[in-house]
Amino acid sequence: MTEPVLAVDQGTSGTKALVVCPERGVIGTGSAPVRPRHLPGGLVEVDPRELYASVVAAGREALAEAATPVAAVGLANQGETVLAWDPATGEPLTDALVWQDRRAASLCDELAAHADRLRQWTGLPLDPYFAAPKMAWIRRHLTGAGVVTTSDAWLVHRLTGAFVTDTATAGRTGLLDLDTASWSRPALDVYGLGGERLPRVVDSDTPVGTTTAFGPALPLTGLLVDQQAALLAQRVTEPGTAKCTYGTGAFLLAQTGPVPRRGDDGLVSCVAWRLRGRTSYCLDGQVFTAASAVRWLTDLGVLSGPADLDAVGGTVSDSGGVTFVPALAGLAAPWWRGDVRGSLHGLGLDTTAGHLVRALSEGIAAQVVELAGAAAAGLGAPLTALRVDGGLTRSALLMQTQADLLQLPVEVSALPDATALGAAAVARLGHDPSLGVDGAVPEWKPSAVYEPRVGGPEASERLGRFRTAVASLLDGAPGSRLA
Repeated sequence: MTEPVLAVDQGTSGTKALVVCPERGVIGTGSAPVRPRHLPGGLVEVDPRELYASVVAAGREALAEAATPVAAVGLANQGETVLAWDPATGEPLTDALVWQDRRAASLCDELAAHADRLRQWTGLPLDPYFAAPKMAWIRRHLTGAGVVTTSDAWLVHRLTGAFVTDTATAGRTGLLDLDTASWSRPALDVYGLGGERLPRVVDSDTPVGTTTAFGPALPLTGLLVDQQAALLAQRVTEPGTAKCTYGTGAFLLAQTGPVPRRGDDGLVSCVAWRLRGRTSYCLDGQVFTAASAVRWLTDLGVLSGPADLDAVGGTVSDSGGVTFVPALAGLAAPWWRGDVRGSLHGLGLDTTAGHLVRALSEGIAAQVVELAGAAAAGLGAPLTALRVDGGLTRSALLMQTQADLLQLPVEVSALPDATALGAAAVARLGHDPSLGVDGAVPEWKPSAVYEPRVGGPEASERLGRFRTAVASLLDGAPGSRLA
C-alpha cells in the first residue's frame, strides 16, 4: 500500500492529525486544542462536543495541507475518558470524565473487597483512573439513559455510525477479560454494569465504517488507544523492550508478547493490541503529571512554558537540595495512591526558579525509574535502554536527568507524534490485508541518545532522596484503599 492515510490522535489537551505517506513521510499536519476543566476535589471533565470538533478540525487541516487524496483513516484515543450518550442520536448525555478524574474514588473504596479478583480477571487494579469506576459513577449519579462508554466509541459512532471499540482500549476499562480479550461478565456485575449495552470489541486493524466528516468519504480502518499506538510506532514489538511517552502524564509500556504477565510489581497487565487476529500484551505504568506539572509551574509564573525548561533549569547546576514529588493528581504505579498530593522539600531563601525546575525534572524522571524497575521485575530481566517520545523529550535537561537516574541510555524518537504514527500504521493494516505489521510500522531511528553522565552512587543518592520524600507522603496521607 503506497497511498497516504489520515491519522488522528485525540488527546487530553488537543487533537493532532497527520497525513502519512509510506514513501514521503508526513505530508500534512493539523491540530486543534481541547480544554479540560480542572475542578476542586480532583474532578477533570470536558465537553464531548469539543473532542469531536477538534477531531474534525485537525483532520481537515491536515488534509488541506497535504492536498492529496488519502486511502483510509486511523484514530487513536485517550483511553480511560468516559461519557454517557444517546445511541439513537449520537448526542452526549453527560460531560466526558477525563482519565485524570478522581470522583469515583469512593466507589472504588466500596468495592475494595473485590480488588484482587478484578485484577486477576482484567489485569487492572481497582482505581478511578480506569474507565469502569467512572462508568459506574455516571450510572449512579448522573444518568441511567443511553449507553456509557469510553470516548473512542462515541467518536467512532459520530464518524461512522458503528458501535465498536478496539481491544486495547477495551482493556483500559477494567471490564475486559485479560485472557480471552472479551467482555468479562463477572467484572461487569461487580461494577453494577451487567445490563449495559457495550460496543463490539474489534481488532485494531478492522475496517469499521465510512466517514464523511473530513470531506471525502473515507474508510475508518484503524483504532488503537494512545499509549499502545506509541508503543507500536516505536517498534516495541518484542518481549523485553520498553518505551515511555512524556505527555500530559508519562507512560511507560514494556512488551510481554502473546501471554499476559500478572505480577506484584505494581504495573498494569493489559492488551497492547490485537492485529491480524493475534493478541499481544504489555506491562503498563503511569506518572499522572508530567507536562501537566510543567503547566502548573507555568501558571505560577516560574516558567513561560515547556520551552523554558532547559533555559531556566540551566541557570543552576543542581536542584539545590530541593526535592519535588510532582504527585499533583496523586501517585499512580507502582504505588496506586490517588489520595496523596505533591510535595516540595528542602526549600530555602536561596531557592530559585532554576532549582524548582531541576527538582521537577528529577521528580518526573525518578517516577519513571520506579516504573522501569517494576517492568524489569515483571519481565524477569533488566531493561537495556528506554525509547522515548512526546513533547517533553524536547527538553535536554529532562532527558539527561532521565538517563542519569535510570543509569541506562535514553533513545529519543526521531519521529515526533508517535501516537499518530501508530494510528497510521493500524489504518494501513486495516486497509491492506496483504501488508505485514513490520511493513506498516516506521523504521526506528533515534534523533538523540542520552547516556548517563553520573555514576551509580550519585544516581542512588538522588533517587534515595526522592524515595524518602515519597515515603513521607505515604505515611502522612490519611490512608486509602490499596489496589
